[in-house]
Amino acid sequence: MRSVQNALDRLNVDYEVTNDPEVVANASKVIFPGQGAAGQAMQAIESLGLADVIKSLTVPYLGICIGMQILFEKSEEGMVECLGVLPGTLKRFNSKDLKIPQMGWNKVKFSGKSVLFKNIEDMASFYFVHSYVADLCDSTVGVTLYGQPFTSIVQKDNFYGSQFHPEKSGDVGSQLLLNFIES
Repeated sequence: MRSVQNALDRLNVDYEVTNDPEVVANASKVIFPGQGAAGQAMQAIESLGLADVIKSLTVPYLGICIGMQILFEKSEEGMVECLGVLPGTLKRFNSKDLKIPQMGWNKVKFSGKSVLFKNIEDMASFYFVHSYVADLCDSTVGVTLYGQPFTSIVQKDNFYGSQFHPEKSGDVGSQLLLNFIES
């Protein structure tokens, strides 16, 4: 979370860090940063009373890493039920030849239109750290290849998600965050 705060500070954005359901429900935009395991994230979301709040948001929501993964129905990581905003199950990378987790820079191919892409070149590189991936789906607007093609950016209505960490992705990541903020 601190790296997202630092990125927003660099962009001179006003924000509030909270896990209060009422504050989240009344926010003009929501960024859900994350790292860690889906089970832990969902347990925290449920215990704080945020699951229904997040699912019912009508304002722009940006999920980063685990914040994107929890938008799907399920995760094989602990076989946990997630929020179900998007169809599908997160699966562990299926490769014996690749280092898992994927850790480092990788390219994103834009496969749809999104406000997130403004002033960002197709096939830009972003910083990834993850072991679980979403298959391509109707909400996929960005695709990355790491042994297999997987969803690296989703967009459905007001819900956006990035499997990578824009806050750790230099200028291109800052631009993506700014595009979300200005959406």
